[in-house]
Amino acid sequence: MIVGIGVDIVPVKRIRESLERTPRLVERLFAVSERTLPPRSLAGRFAAKEALIKALGGHFGLAWHEIELSSASSGAPEFRRSEVLAQALHERAIDRLHVSLTHDGGLAVAVVVAERDAS
Repeated sequence: MIVGIGVDIVPVKRIRESLERTPRLVERLFAVSERTLPPRSLAGRFAAKEALIKALGGHFGLAWHEIELSSASSGAPEFRRSEVLAQALHERAIDRLHVSLTHDGGLAVAVVVAERDAS
C-alpha cells in the first residue's frame, strides 16, 4: 500500500551557484560519499532528499547529510538505510522506498514513493 509520494525539481545551476557561494553547504546537505559528485548529480540527490521528506510527511529529525543516495547493483538509485532513516521509516511503518531520478534541460527531478506491506 502506498503511504506517501513526494516529487521535487531542482535547477542544476541553482545547486552549482549555491555551493560556489557557500562551500560549507555541501557538508550540511550531502553525505560524505556524495560530496565529490558533479553539480548535476548533487542536484538530483537534493531533489531526491526533498521528495523523500515530502513522501514521509516531514523531516522528523532527519538531517540532510544523514540521507544518503547510492546506486543499487543494477545502477538504480536507492536510499542507504542509515540508522536515522531506518528509525524514521520504522516509526511510520514504511517497508519500502522507491526513488526515480531524471536530468534534462538543466533540471533534476526526483520522485519517491513510500510503501507499506498490506496488513
